Amino acid sequence: MRYIMRRDHAEPGLFNVFSRFFLFFFLCLFCAGTQATSVVFLNPGFSSEPFWVAYSDYMKDAASDLGMDLEVLYGERDNHTIMRNVHDVLQRPTRPDYLLFANEQYLGPEILRQLGDTGIRLFALHSTLTEEQQRLVGGPREKYGNWIGSLVTNDEEAGYLMGSALLAQAKPGEELLAFSGVKNTPSASLREAGLLRALGEHPQVRLRQLLYGEWKHQRAYEQARALLPRYPAVTMVWSANDEMALGAMQAAQEQNRHLRYTALNNSTQILQAQAEGKLAALATGHFILGGCALVMLFDYEAGQDFAKRGGAAQVARLFRLVDAREAKVLRARLSKPDLHLDFRRFSATRHPAMKAYSCSIDALLR
Repeated sequence: MRYIMRRDHAEPGLFNVFSRFFLFFFLCLFCAGTQATSVVFLNPGFSSEPFWVAYSDYMKDAASDLGMDLEVLYGERDNHTIMRNVHDVLQRPTRPDYLLFANEQYLGPEILRQLGDTGIRLFALHSTLTEEQQRLVGGPREKYGNWIGSLVTNDEEAGYLMGSALLAQAKPGEELLAFSGVKNTPSASLREAGLLRALGEHPQVRLRQLLYGEWKHQRAYEQARALLPRYPAVTMVWSANDEMALGAMQAAQEQNRHLRYTALNNSTQILQAQAEGKLAALATGHFILGGCALVMLFDYEAGQDFAKRGGAAQVARLFRLVDAREAKVLRARLSKPDLHLDFRRFSATRHPAMKAYSCSIDALLR
């Protein structure tokens, strides 16, 4: 009888042990099944560069909205650092689900070669491979099957919109200085092409010189300070970003030159300049491009292939001109710690009937 009692007490204890084991096992399976999608972004910019830091911050907003795990690795505008980041990702015991890369300094083919057939799904963001590069290595979903797509913005159109607005009131004989970015970057080349298209429609204006200000305030300031005395007929300055525009403005002010300017970006200083009427044109909107790319990956992961809504390689028409009122509203919105844009509004998973992606900053301008 004593033996039976010990057996009766032992069985519930053993049952509890097994119950806890199986509960723990299934909880682990559940957690593994609901683990957030992991994404690495190879940011090509400096970790201290305002544009690229803000660009990554807006991506983090989108990742939070979408329940994704985003890691940003800065390339510090250095080819060796970018490729070292690629190598470090490859050496990890657990690789990310997705990796976003830019074709800055035209490194795209080498990044694809290193990461092809690794199981990491690749996506070109901000700048993709040029037509010449794609003739050699193929486009998304061709030679490299894990290169699933790309998203760039309408850089050529941005250059054209700024140029057209600047040149619209130009009189015969007026002259122009232009400041582009780093020479070996697709964004700079495309924005230059847009300016040249606008100049073709306004033959009364002479382009005195196209300079490479390397996206930097100080560089453009030094170039403008040296060149403006040489070109007394220059009345307009076209700039491919905000920092160069501000640098040129500083040099002109020091020389008491009253010029008309364009700029592109969303920094506090340039939005304030537009709000105060100091610019002929300001283009912006591309700062949420990375967030829009995450929406596409979110849909892809959920079984809603973004390629069915615009193809594997897409162009987001994010750039638009903003007037003084819109610049003031946008500056106030961007000064807050969170965009409160809710990127899920752009998702095909939420709106399965949508036929194309329509990311925009319109909601931030109201």
